[in-house]
Amino acid sequence: MIRQRAFTLIEVLVAMAIFAVLAGFAYSTLGQTLLSAEILNERMDRLQALQRTMRLLTDDLQQLAPRPIRGELGNNLRPALDTGFQSGFALELTRSGWSNPIVLPRSTQQRAAYRIEDGELIRFHWYTLDRTLSNEPVSVTLLDGVEGLQFRFLVGTNDFTDQWPPLNLPGALGARQRPRAVEVTLLLGEEGKIRRLIEVAP
Repeated sequence: MIRQRAFTLIEVLVAMAIFAVLAGFAYSTLGQTLLSAEILNERMDRLQALQRTMRLLTDDLQQLAPRPIRGELGNNLRPALDTGFQSGFALELTRSGWSNPIVLPRSTQQRAAYRIEDGELIRFHWYTLDRTLSNEPVSVTLLDGVEGLQFRFLVGTNDFTDQWPPLNLPGALGARQRPRAVEVTLLLGEEGKIRRLIEVAP
């Protein structure tokens, strides 16, 4: 007679228990890997947003143009670089270097502005320099988790001011005047304080 040997019930249960333990370890490892990948992707997205924000601020300030604009009602002159409360923005400026690859009927200079709304840093720009009340800006949200945005302007060799134009440069002279450099400070909820000194092109 030929004897046939099979697994006993105990052997099957032991094998299933070992498989369950190994599967649990594998699932836990997979979960940790996916969680780490998600955190890494979030950090990379945050870093890219920070880099994009600082690049836009740098480009705008480096290409600051001494071109004032007329107010919406056409009855006053707004400075090329403005931090006054009447503008409604933390910073408003005229910049050069606005590329026009399809030769649209517009200027190569652009009016841009920055403001914080509900913890988000938003950049605005207009398609016309001397705008009217009907010209609505285009807004782009650059960064969230922003607690503050501060600017300081280098006037002389070591003299900084928090306001532009300076009080000692009124009228048309102040409207066209540009600082030598601008210190930008971003106050972020997670990263803390980020500061950069940007030289303004002469």
